Amino acid sequence: MADVGVAARMVKQGLPPAISPAARVLLLGSFPGEESLRQSQYYAHPRNQFWRLLGDVLAEPLAELPYPKRLQRLARHRIGVWDIITGCEREGSLDGDIRNASLAQFDWLAAHAPHLRLIAMNGKKAGSAERRIAALGYETLVLPSSSPAYTLSFDEKLLAWQALRPHVLTRD
Repeated sequence: MADVGVAARMVKQGLPPAISPAARVLLLGSFPGEESLRQSQYYAHPRNQFWRLLGDVLAEPLAELPYPKRLQRLARHRIGVWDIITGCEREGSLDGDIRNASLAQFDWLAAHAPHLRLIAMNGKKAGSAERRIAALGYETLVLPSSSPAYTLSFDEKLLAWQALRPHVLTRD
């Protein structure tokens, strides 16, 4: 019989940052769920509302596009995606089950994406880094989680996510 605790203690690695050098906005999540890790795609679980929320903010059909095209559209809008945690121990997909997290190092962002101004955190777990990120000189915004585990309605989440509009729809 296999030791169930061994699987829970295995360190999982997150996804690489998807941030173009021209990015002005970074959407920062906590750590990819199991489906996202399996597919090597940010927000891959069909019930996660990330692509639908961001698509509504941008007036783009992101949720309907194949993943590579989603990332292309984000880059065109000068938006990057990454997670605050780059590796951790976790059984399942809930943020509350994350243990022994390795946190992302943000020092390279200034050189990699010199136009980056806003880091918007997707949910409370990512939002726990708000002070650390603000200390680096970035504007911050904590958004309600796009996760289906977060119980606000889609419309309530979208209302809050509309705060991104002035940052992502500018044409400079």
